[in-house]
Amino acid sequence: MNAAQSRFLLVAMSVLALLFLYAPIVSIVIYSFNESQLVTVWSRFSTKWYAALLHDDQILRAARISIEVALLSATGATVLGTFAGYILSRFGRFPGRTLFSGLVMAPLVMPEIIMGISTLLLFVALEAAIGWPHRDIQTIVMAHITFATAFVAVVVQSRLSEIDVSIEEAAADLGARPLQVFFLVTLPLIAPALMSGFLLAFSLSLDDLVITSFVSGPSSTTLPMVIFSKVRLGLNPEINALGALIILFVGVIATIATFRTIFADWRGKRKVETATA
Repeated sequence: MNAAQSRFLLVAMSVLALLFLYAPIVSIVIYSFNESQLVTVWSRFSTKWYAALLHDDQILRAARISIEVALLSATGATVLGTFAGYILSRFGRFPGRTLFSGLVMAPLVMPEIIMGISTLLLFVALEAAIGWPHRDIQTIVMAHITFATAFVAVVVQSRLSEIDVSIEEAAADLGARPLQVFFLVTLPLIAPALMSGFLLAFSLSLDDLVITSFVSGPSSTTLPMVIFSKVRLGLNPEINALGALIILFVGVIATIATFRTIFADWRGKRKVETATA
């Protein structure tokens, strides 16, 4: 096989992979503008399912709960994951490091159904013992923070491993205290990782169904739970419209985050260059 054939094969495989990944997403967007009740049979262009979606109180309430939970979970996971990643990257070998690392990273490989059952049993036992927490939004947030923290810790630890430790040591030599070094030097340098970790935790929380099904209460139904219940009863054209809106929302957020990450990375490097000049 010559070079031209190799390039053609590489391009063909790439196109097939992209089609496999994105063709279903494109079909959802296209059929969200289909007037027919049958989601797989095109009749004519219409936006009535978007209008119907905006008047569906169940979906709107579930979307509000999901976004609220995702924001709270991503914030908590980012804070805890940052500290965990910093400890694993900067504290070297310390007693119990292997155990600590295993506990932090366990949710990465733990089946969701096991995490759902274990957190449910924990919440039930706590409620029976001290009367808290009740199964509602707060239990969902705590459960989501539990598994999302591991993903943030991996991102932050990877970012910290790329940063030259001598920069932090130079700040310490110039009289900066450990907290000042962290907030004035380290934090700006890992800002892109924090943004990436936050968005990853937000997406995982917004998308979660299995764990949420175990720890949610009657008044805290999230959007994935509503979608799953509707799909079980048959395909609904409103789901296509909802899927298209979610794709638009995620696309806009990802675009904004990409530019903010690039800007934060550039600003962090500028601060370091200014401080060391």
